[in-house]
Amino acid sequence: MRKLFALLAVLAAPALAQTPLQETTFWAQEVAAGNLPPIGERLPDAPLVVDLEAKGRSFGTQGGTLRTLVTRSKDVRQMVVYGYARLVGYGPDYELYPDILRDVEVIEDRKYILHLRPGHRWSDGAPFTSADFRYWWEKVVNNPEITPSGPPEFMTVDDKLGRVTFPDDHTVIFEWDTPNSNFLPLLAQAAPPFIYRPAHYLRQFHIDFAETETLAEEVRRARVKSWAALHNKRDSMYKFDNADQPTLQPWINASGRSSRKLFVRNPFYHRIDTRGVQLPYIDVVNMTIVGGGLVAAKANAGEVDLQARGLDFPDVSILKKGEADGGNYRTLLWASGVASQIAIYPNLNFNDPVWREVMRDVRFRRALSLGIDRRMINRALYFGLGNEGGMTALSSSPLFNETDLLAWSAMDIEAANALLDDMSLSNRNDAGIRLLPDGRPMEFVIETAGERQEVENALAIVTDTWREIGVKLVMRPLDRDILRNRVYAGVSMAAIWFGWDNGLPTAATSPKYLAPTNQEFFAWPKWGQHYATAGSAGEPPDIEAAKKLMQLADDWSHTTVPAERKAIWRAMLDIHADQQFAIGVLSEAPQPVVISKRLRNVPEKAIWAYDPGAHFGVHRVDEFYFDDAFEQVTQ
Repeated sequence: MRKLFALLAVLAAPALAQTPLQETTFWAQEVAAGNLPPIGERLPDAPLVVDLEAKGRSFGTQGGTLRTLVTRSKDVRQMVVYGYARLVGYGPDYELYPDILRDVEVIEDRKYILHLRPGHRWSDGAPFTSADFRYWWEKVVNNPEITPSGPPEFMTVDDKLGRVTFPDDHTVIFEWDTPNSNFLPLLAQAAPPFIYRPAHYLRQFHIDFAETETLAEEVRRARVKSWAALHNKRDSMYKFDNADQPTLQPWINASGRSSRKLFVRNPFYHRIDTRGVQLPYIDVVNMTIVGGGLVAAKANAGEVDLQARGLDFPDVSILKKGEADGGNYRTLLWASGVASQIAIYPNLNFNDPVWREVMRDVRFRRALSLGIDRRMINRALYFGLGNEGGMTALSSSPLFNETDLLAWSAMDIEAANALLDDMSLSNRNDAGIRLLPDGRPMEFVIETAGERQEVENALAIVTDTWREIGVKLVMRPLDRDILRNRVYAGVSMAAIWFGWDNGLPTAATSPKYLAPTNQEFFAWPKWGQHYATAGSAGEPPDIEAAKKLMQLADDWSHTTVPAERKAIWRAMLDIHADQQFAIGVLSEAPQPVVISKRLRNVPEKAIWAYDPGAHFGVHRVDEFYFDDAFEQVTQ
């Protein structure tokens, strides 16, 4: 048995005992009016004490409003990503640490004993206890009306469902018969499986607790078809669009339905600094919804205090110009953590049988890769700062292999043409476009989310070089959600997106995302559906390389020997490099990050990654502060 995070758990209580707590100015008026308990009664008995000096950061002052932008109303969920309150979470060193949990005991990687912080409360003041985990397990995921698909996939290991028990108010035990090594990393994701719910709030929408007539009236008012649909609508832990649902995040939703979303500090948040000041330092986050093409312009105009989402490398020039012209902001360049800045995904589950057969031939995918002028794209769009090559682990990962990066990535028009000729695709029309076996011209349609100008510019360059190998590229911009749905349904021939979110794996990172285990990898959506639904949807993998990836991912989960896990990772990365399931263009292009000159504790150099790291989350936005923060009080 090993006990994780013991050091931080032990340090918290003595630090608190020696530190006088400071009341939050923002909530002082509510405390004085008796509407809110004083700070000492709002914190857990053993809060998470943050030693900012040990982290090389400065103590902050409370107050101020942080302005940021998103391009869709559903992106209010970024507050859950940026806020990054997790049971366990990654630190800047990408090691796991306790956060909401006091500590975790791990036995043979198959039994996890979660210890909660006594006295921890939801944002409305209700106790956060093991009853909230029990509600999730018994009343949500094991209720067939709320969750028809049953418990989430991670709860089943080797075809056996795990067990969840609740020995006391502050202990929860997850246990499997065989190791489930990815359990804790899952809890630290940007979009984690929330294995707890505010039971005291959601019971009013559950058939087992609510009065029948009252619940029926709520269903009618919400204009949904059933009590389960109502429950799911009110339960939005990740979507974060229900201002009534209590949360454990650093800021709570205080928004109406306008394009201006406001989030105010959580009075019961569990983290404090060593001076006894409750985090977050910043009182209010103002998240405004704007058109996608306006983010850079508004950042240039000084209308944001913290912004990276919606900004791409081509925006750096206008941002730097605004900064030089007296803009009250700085433009930082962080490293990107995605495996590829731009990746093309031929859909091997495309509904068209002729095209599907062509795309499943590795010679075709290799030819497409050889037909890309990565050097020109890098120089034209990224000033040569990107790392040219296919999709693999990034150079800062211990699993990086330059051979995988360079496989089939140097432009070679002659070799690409030879591969396509070898596939018996030598016939061409008068325009020089190759013909499919059924006589149709080889018009390769790549669908995009229409959000990144650099993608369209890159495809314009690819269009010219692919014409030399007899392939006509057709670009089709779509809405992001429409694009995903088309890919998942097999209607999309090919899509372009980022590479793997986690381009920085170690041997201890689960490699499941390299195998056909989910539909989000656009090259094999139906294979992923088949795995995720235990065969009730999608199609089983039917090419040997994909089957091999599945076997290797399973082998990784059945060993804890570091050398064996490293060898498995190497083999899976080699398969991807050889097979070109996703055709990477380049990686490690810098991510522009705009920050106000007044904002402190933002790292100068960091990694911008969704997983692991939750974008700003791993850098702890609750520790950011304004050096001239103005005090605010609740209204």
